Amino acid sequence: MQTQHPQRVALHNEVHARPPEAMDVPLSISHVVMVCDAAQREASWAHMATLARDHHLAPPDAGSTHVRLDLGPYRVRWEMHTEFVTWTFMRRLNADNFGEREPEAALDAVPKTWFAALPGLCLANLHLWVLPSKAFVSGSLVKHVLYEDTLVASTVADGFSEVYTDFAVHADGFSRMVLLAGGMAPRRLGRLVQSLLEIETYRMAALLGLPAAREASLVLASAERELADLAQAIRSATRDDEPLLLDRLTRLAGAVESQHAATHSRFSASAAYFELLDKRIADIGESRLAGMQTIREFMDRRLSPARSTCAWSARRQDALSQRVSRISNLLRTRVEIEQQQSSQALLATMNSRQDIQIKLQSTVEGLSVAAITYYIVGLVSYLAKGAQHWGWPWSPEMTAAVAIPVVAAGVWWSLRRLHQRVFHG
Repeated sequence: MQTQHPQRVALHNEVHARPPEAMDVPLSISHVVMVCDAAQREASWAHMATLARDHHLAPPDAGSTHVRLDLGPYRVRWEMHTEFVTWTFMRRLNADNFGEREPEAALDAVPKTWFAALPGLCLANLHLWVLPSKAFVSGSLVKHVLYEDTLVASTVADGFSEVYTDFAVHADGFSRMVLLAGGMAPRRLGRLVQSLLEIETYRMAALLGLPAAREASLVLASAERELADLAQAIRSATRDDEPLLLDRLTRLAGAVESQHAATHSRFSASAAYFELLDKRIADIGESRLAGMQTIREFMDRRLSPARSTCAWSARRQDALSQRVSRISNLLRTRVEIEQQQSSQALLATMNSRQDIQIKLQSTVEGLSVAAITYYIVGLVSYLAKGAQHWGWPWSPEMTAAVAIPVVAAGVWWSLRRLHQRVFHG
């Protein structure tokens, strides 16, 4: 038996993660998206466990990211994502009087106190009603559920169903959607409902990058002006100005990189969510209803500016970072060249001083030979005077005169040998 990879089972089961469930009409669904940090995600799991305990059910497995519970009057589906947690509540709908009043929401069956304590920050709320036939489409549908002036509708699932929404937040804080399922099979209906819920989820998640893009635009505009001023100043800067310019440029580079680090992950996440949104819209297979705007058309018209703003901010940050890097390299190269020129001038000065020192040394050596010779010849003269008592034939003056060239030559030769040993090894 071969050794198994420790992640094999988890990776294999990834294709079965968050599968759609079979659904029957009529059905009322309430979908809630809560943005959570790490601590709030842990609290969200505990909150789900509390709901299960209150209904005398076993708590979900520790570390699970997807839980389904049938609580009798309603069902709940809990999913943990990277940045948010989704709660989906479902209940059977009594649609007999749908045209006369607003239908019941699945959330009406959920304990109010427990629901109010959901961990995290609410990003999206959606009520979705799944109805069996076109008989429910009338003026009353728009009157009781949706706003007629912003109504968006299309056929989906290759013409088997119709979906209606207005992409508006109503007085209860929820947006609303109506799906006329026709005769769809329960499993296929479950996939369609999941795609519609994810369209709303990913639409809102993708837009999280828009405030960051708007804030970054202000910072980037200021940084671009500062960079333009620095580039102009560098052209006419003197050597004394360069340290100040380099300090300003370093501070600007730090600010740009800090902004880039703070928003890059947010822009990348928004781009990924926009791609998922496009995929989910394509999955529902919609086509036009006469006189109505489709979901695809609505998203293209309303989300394109936000998507372009996020993408442009990301590109603008990258371009500004590269420009700051280029100008920094330019200024540093200029400083290095000037430093090299200063070093060359310093070396030339040192060489000149060394030549002068060598000449002075030669002069000093000549004076040293004369001084040493003078003292040695003086000693020889004294020796000659003393030696006359033992029969030295020459006078002290004659002896000194003869000793001068011999002593001078010996001293000069000794100094040359010493010089060679010291400077030439």
